[in-house]
Amino acid sequence: MRIARLELHGFKSFADRTVFHFGAGISCVVGPNGCGKSNVVDALKWVIGEMSAKSLRGEDMLDVIFAGSAERKPVGYAEVALTLGADAEDPFPGDFARYAEVQLARRLYRDGTSEYLVNQARARRKDIVDFLMDSGVGNQLYSFIEQGRIDKIVSASPEDRRSLIDEAAGIVRYRARPRWSAKPSVQPGSAGCERSFVRRRSSLVWWPRGRARRGRANWRLLRPRFRRRRSRSRAS
Repeated sequence: MRIARLELHGFKSFADRTVFHFGAGISCVVGPNGCGKSNVVDALKWVIGEMSAKSLRGEDMLDVIFAGSAERKPVGYAEVALTLGADAEDPFPGDFARYAEVQLARRLYRDGTSEYLVNQARARRKDIVDFLMDSGVGNQLYSFIEQGRIDKIVSASPEDRRSLIDEAAGIVRYRARPRWSAKPSVQPGSAGCERSFVRRRSSLVWWPRGRARRGRANWRLLRPRFRRRRSRSRAS
């Protein structure tokens, strides 16, 4: 997987639609101070799901929208589209294996609404994160080496170093997947559900004052159900 193209429109200093084409090998963005080189890196991080405005060198996420200048009016939204290309020997994972290119896009409007798109189709942020999780592209680990990042990697804790190894090994998806299968399922109305209600009632005396108040309110909702259960047991 490689970056083939990056399109920016209304993102920070890129008021007009700007397209960066990346060829094979190493690509460099060169320019004087203040020309927007760091904004290109911010756009890459933003389009793949970055949610921290501080990481994007701003105070609020709406700061990524072009705010205008002495000669230009502000724009109504910011959009970044990232086109990824697959190599013949290394296709995209899952259902995207049949595509030669996959485009990931993100838009943010001034009213706070946002949307994600995959190949021009509406998607969720989770879909983009899952797609990139095992590809080595992550905005928190080694994919973006910024100023001062080397020192953080060298002095990282064992847990942080393990995260680097997990991403390089391609097992991040399996570690992040919720382990719902390991939890027993309790259906409403089942015996296990009733036992959990009984345990909750018996533990009210051990709860702190604030939690006990909430527990009594919940018990008032469940009390009619226990009365019906008691009457059935006495009748039998």
